[in-house]
Amino acid sequence: MQLDPDSAKLAQYKTLGSASVWPQILNAMVLVKPTTVIQWHRKGFRLYWRWRSRRLGRPKMNSEIRELIRQMSVANSLWGAPRIHGELLKLGIQVSQATVGRYLPWRPKLPSPTWRSFLHNHLTEIAAIDMFVVATATFRLREFYWQKPKFIAG
Repeated sequence: MQLDPDSAKLAQYKTLGSASVWPQILNAMVLVKPTTVIQWHRKGFRLYWRWRSRRLGRPKMNSEIRELIRQMSVANSLWGAPRIHGELLKLGIQVSQATVGRYLPWRPKLPSPTWRSFLHNHLTEIAAIDMFVVATATFRLREFYWQKPKFIAG
């Protein structure tokens, strides 16, 4: 197997070492310690992620305004975002209704009333009516309504 002249030169460079064969390479090379390369890499990594994680968009709202929204919500539990937004506008604080809603404290929803409580609340208005349909001898239908008072214990 015959080596071409270029690959023979490469083999010669590898065996003899490039510094002895080609002394000009030392003038072109920059020799650094491995720790210096690692420091450069770490610095580049820090700079890249600092740039990636920069804050975009609108700045955060003042913490005093956020605390005021929370205090108004706790003091007036029936007020929602529209009402608090209106009160803040009266105070001269320009903030959107969506922003107010974002900073409202979370409150669990009240449970819905049960069927028993509905019947108890409307006991005086409830009337029970039964309807009967009777077929006569002449095949006519007669409808009868019978109202009976019902007492539902709550």
